[in-house]
Amino acid sequence: MYRTHHCGALRQEDIGREIVLSGWVHSIRNLGSVSFIDLRDRYGITQLTFYKENPLKKQADELAREFVIQISGNVVERTSKNPKNLTGDIEVAVSKLQVLNPSLIPPFTIEDQSDGNEELRMRYRYLDIRRNPIKDKLLLRHKIALASRKYLFEIDFIEVETPMLIKSTPEGARDFVVPSRMHPGQFYALPQSPQSFKQLLMIGGIDRYFQIVKCFRDEDFRADRQPEFTQIDCEMSFVEQEDILKLFEGLIVHLFREIRGIQLPSSFPRISYEEAMQTYGSDKPERRFQMTFGMLNELVKNKGFSIFDAQELIIGIAVPGCAEYTRKQLDELTTWVKRPQIGAQTLVWVKYLPQGDFKSSVDKYFDQKDLKEWAHKLKAQAGDLLLILSGKVKETQKQLGELRLEMGRRLGLLDSEKFAPLWVVDFPLLERSENNEHYHALHHPFTAPQEKDRSLMKSTPEKVRAQAYDLVINGSEIGGGSIRIHQSELQEQLFSLLGFSKEKAYEQFGFMINAFQYGAPPHGGIAFGLDRLAAVLAAEESIRDFIAFPKNNSGRDLMIQSPSRLDTVQLEELGLQIKTAL
Repeated sequence: MYRTHHCGALRQEDIGREIVLSGWVHSIRNLGSVSFIDLRDRYGITQLTFYKENPLKKQADELAREFVIQISGNVVERTSKNPKNLTGDIEVAVSKLQVLNPSLIPPFTIEDQSDGNEELRMRYRYLDIRRNPIKDKLLLRHKIALASRKYLFEIDFIEVETPMLIKSTPEGARDFVVPSRMHPGQFYALPQSPQSFKQLLMIGGIDRYFQIVKCFRDEDFRADRQPEFTQIDCEMSFVEQEDILKLFEGLIVHLFREIRGIQLPSSFPRISYEEAMQTYGSDKPERRFQMTFGMLNELVKNKGFSIFDAQELIIGIAVPGCAEYTRKQLDELTTWVKRPQIGAQTLVWVKYLPQGDFKSSVDKYFDQKDLKEWAHKLKAQAGDLLLILSGKVKETQKQLGELRLEMGRRLGLLDSEKFAPLWVVDFPLLERSENNEHYHALHHPFTAPQEKDRSLMKSTPEKVRAQAYDLVINGSEIGGGSIRIHQSELQEQLFSLLGFSKEKAYEQFGFMINAFQYGAPPHGGIAFGLDRLAAVLAAEESIRDFIAFPKNNSGRDLMIQSPSRLDTVQLEELGLQIKTAL
């Protein structure tokens, strides 16, 4: 028996008990007459004592951090208790000590606040996982998955696994592909989602499906995006959009209550995609603070100020209490919005001074009456700072959205203990492709149009709204889904708008089109990003530490050195040749 208890289990009521513990040496303190060792495992830390008369003291003093040891001993009361530790009332007088495995000196300290940089800790991720911050995040993720399963089981969902080796399709992000040895020149793809399979399960009569599933997208690298990620993937038959929103509000309320002890409202607010963009400049609005947009076109155009006169959209925000900003601070903000990541041409500012008058960067063009009208439009109060951007509609909305978030961060308005969930609905079904030849699906090509907009599919497809919805919490999209198309004729019509000939549509999606002809029920679903949901619940920005073995910002696993080259024999077996530069 390696252990009778774990290292976080012993309490005052265990005093006098003979026990066996196993774990890692966390720290050693040799005080001469007595040595103390903190023994650590996943559950906690227990203090071991070796007094000078103990023949094991010399052996204990030769141990080093991260040695794996087993001890036997008697639980005794500590004379100097540690209220910060759950086992702080006791210690173990050791009678037997065995080294199960020695350890090299770790490349960084295994402490909550480590001295290792991120790259080093990723290279030795198995050591990083021993630290409480990482271990606790993985435990939180586990609790979310377990609580989700229990909730879904209780309302008749069935967990079904779908294939990992599937067919590549041209929609969405790039696929990761897997060459087939048995079928030279042919490839599997790793799924970006189980979308088509969960719809086929609905046709198969599995009317409530879910799966906690790995998904893969070969996207351009971003700081907080992983090439492989996990979804809580769900699909239901005989449902409308309202049914899905209500049911999965229940899941989110349940998770916040079970995991964090936080009671969210039983019903979440909803706003349209159009309203989200016009009010917040984002389809995943951060609503823990106000600072909403006001449109100034009617008030500022044709006043002789060319920067405004020539633009499609002029919008602004009122930043509370910032009229005292210095010229240096305002110049820094101007530089910030002109960065390539934001891309604004310039920033116009107006100080609404406490005494009621105005000072601006455009005093040459606009008088006090004009500026007062701006302040009224932006719902500003005396003491506020007005920040105004102009340009093309979509670009300017996004730029001001980023500036709004930055001001929220600078003013400390992003309360980590406050959660503001909402549904964004009424997304456009289609967007024009870059070459303007055809459309592409804003979500995916199986999303159903809103019934009231179906008549627009032939005349003005860009005006058609989708039966699609995203769940946003604190500016993060944690889930999204839609009601699906379940009729072959409508699916073929959408494929045509997406630029597929009938032959090409059948080549890519014939199995789906055919399946719809065998009594496909009305159905819809949603998928939650488990990694993102865990980060939001923990009030963290990064998803990386909620993944046991993540990739870095370049999509590499520094620990196992992946991706890596294949040797020539493997490439020949797969019928592949890699061209190298001369």
